[in-house]
Amino acid sequence: MDFLTDDNFLFFVIIAIGYLFGRINIKGFSLGASAVMFVALVFGHYGVKIADSIQTIGLVLFLYTVGIQAGPGFFASFKKDGRRLAVLALGVMVSGGLIALSLITFLNIDSNIVVGLFAGAMTSTPGLAAAIDITGSPLASIGYTIAYPFGVIGVIVFVRLLPKMMRRDIQLAEKKFDEEAEIEHPQVIKRHYIVENENVDGKEVCTLNIRQMTGAMISRIKHKDVAATVQAHTIIHKGDIIRAVGTEEAHDKIAQLIGSETKEEINLNKNYAVRSLLVTNKEIINKTIPELNMLTAYNAVITRIRRSGIDIVPDSTVKLQMGDKIVVAARAVDMTAIINIFGNSNKDLSDTDFLPIAIGIVLGYIIGHVAISMGDYAFKLGLTGGVLLVGLFLGRTGKTGPFVWTLSGGANQLLRQIGLIFFLASVGVNAGNHIVESFHEYGIELFGYAAAITILPLIFIVIVDRYWLKMNVLSFLGAVAGAMTSTPALAAVDPMTRTNAPHVAYATIYPIAMVLLIITVKILCVL
Repeated sequence: MDFLTDDNFLFFVIIAIGYLFGRINIKGFSLGASAVMFVALVFGHYGVKIADSIQTIGLVLFLYTVGIQAGPGFFASFKKDGRRLAVLALGVMVSGGLIALSLITFLNIDSNIVVGLFAGAMTSTPGLAAAIDITGSPLASIGYTIAYPFGVIGVIVFVRLLPKMMRRDIQLAEKKFDEEAEIEHPQVIKRHYIVENENVDGKEVCTLNIRQMTGAMISRIKHKDVAATVQAHTIIHKGDIIRAVGTEEAHDKIAQLIGSETKEEINLNKNYAVRSLLVTNKEIINKTIPELNMLTAYNAVITRIRRSGIDIVPDSTVKLQMGDKIVVAARAVDMTAIINIFGNSNKDLSDTDFLPIAIGIVLGYIIGHVAISMGDYAFKLGLTGGVLLVGLFLGRTGKTGPFVWTLSGGANQLLRQIGLIFFLASVGVNAGNHIVESFHEYGIELFGYAAAITILPLIFIVIVDRYWLKMNVLSFLGAVAGAMTSTPALAAVDPMTRTNAPHVAYATIYPIAMVLLIITVKILCVL
């Protein structure tokens, strides 16, 4: 039974017990994977050791997959509400950072433990990772562990009570969000029209510039009772029936260009097939539809692209991404070859190529150790900043040559969870060796400091929203969760509405807040 005292065995015991405790749900609140850290604290207090390499492996896997997942959202967020939401994230980090700096400057609290309190109050494991990477002190883990429970519970209680405190009507907010969403992502619908305009009679589709003029595309045509898919050189005749796919606005323009709407349907004969396919072939990632010359050879047409739950009308500028779901119409005899073009393999979508992951992490190591001169001080991103930054850029890039940097949702989640529990178990054990001494030295007031770092920034951004931003309350709730980098808070908001407004705001602000938090941690450590 010697294995019972083996640290490697006990490492997995910590993980197993942590997950069991993490599943305990009390009135909608549970610790989840974070419970691993609290279990590890107990084991660490009784002398269990975990190799430093475990912590490093967990750190880089967690941060890299976070970067890969957040990359597209981080860069796209500035196109619409990103700048406004960035104000909230900046407000949280600046106000929280100033409180933390005050603890160091005026109360002479050890800076190593304060940066841990700051990361814990923000419930940010990447922030803790940055603090440990910079300070190399177990005090950061102790501060994080003390502040984390209040960071989680405090933000959850805050977002649950916020609509009542602000006297906001959830149902009214839902209606307004639906109206705005309809404008931003109008529904893609199909309709049929009779060709009545003599100006299009006898013209090839490619000469009419229908997609550019109307925003819709013509996918099918019926000429003299013969139905077919539409190609660039298909000729339109007066009296033909065409099927158009597009938004309501696009259909209004189609009616003006083509003719009146008809209820007559165009059903392709048995020689044609319509299939929904998955894009899983790495060779066509980041390619536009015109670049797929084989489609022209097979007389096939892509009528719709579904990406991240949104339908997109395909045009010459849309680049295909791994995991896109496309609708293709073509001759039945050609469908097998067309499937080979796109891949359509759930297995390929779920398989994980570790070479791009390894290359990305290596690049993160290198960039993290490049010194940036700032006067008398040479600033380095460090391991955390380097790996996260590379992950963000590669996640946005998607594909470079033969390398597909993005991961399927399942693969990303698995690697992220492995990295997270390895990291939490390791830092928890290391903190457990010092937590008793820290309580003896600093006492219960550390909890008060953690509460101040959590609550005061929340009050600040409520004031900013009330008198300046005036956001939809549902979006604001998601923004609060994202600005505090609190996934548990987002989960608490979810039952409050049937819309995805909080999720949209959270996904936009979270990457911004995460990067700002790491920068704030680095500044606190320098000061």
